[in-house]
Amino acid sequence: MRLVLKSLFVFGLLTAQAAAESVDLELVFAADGSGSIDDQELRLQRKGWADALTSADVLNAVKDGPVGAIAVAFMEWGGPSSQVLIVDWHVIRDEASARVFADKLMGAPRGASGYNSISNAIDFSMRLVEGNAHEGTRRVIDVSGDGPNMGGRPLEQVRAEALAKGYTINALAIRRPGSGRPGGPGGMPLEDYYGQSVIGGPGSFVEIADETQPFAVAARRKLLTEIAGTGGATRHASR
Repeated sequence: MRLVLKSLFVFGLLTAQAAAESVDLELVFAADGSGSIDDQELRLQRKGWADALTSADVLNAVKDGPVGAIAVAFMEWGGPSSQVLIVDWHVIRDEASARVFADKLMGAPRGASGYNSISNAIDFSMRLVEGNAHEGTRRVIDVSGDGPNMGGRPLEQVRAEALAKGYTINALAIRRPGSGRPGGPGGMPLEDYYGQSVIGGPGSFVEIADETQPFAVAARRKLLTEIAGTGGATRHASR
């Protein structure tokens, strides 16, 4: 009986592995949907990612990969108990498939609420990756936000778990000087906080969106770097 059960388990595991669709990259967009982001800003963020995914240079970068396809999912986060899957896993390999994802993203209702649990967003993103039907050579969690972690699981602990599993965590700091919104703890620039406490893994980096580099430009630049698998530094908008 034990032998039969073991054989069935092995067969099921091999079948699941065989059924997994190969892609160059498994990417979760973990976007800030907290109370500090109003509806207009939320739409601008979504449009920035939608435009980036459907741009010619990003699609050419996807096609240049060994497989020529990436798998993406989009979630928005707020407080510790508010992580919302906005668009489920979707394989992008050409303009048509990218447009389907972009249209779903722009048409989905807002869901997240509360304030700034980056740690629980990373934890939720890992579970999204581990439950999907894709097999990528790289796994990336792309955190974008306008403030620091404020609650949920200890960020250091969740980050360490993700890095131990082979994830790369990148970040996009939404910086608005004079807005009265929080940067990092103690007045630390938000990009420095993300660089020290959020990102990690091979080639991890922080991109910045501010008055000199709009979100749409930062999103496209960041996505190109993630698809190419390069990075490794905090990048300032003036560069």
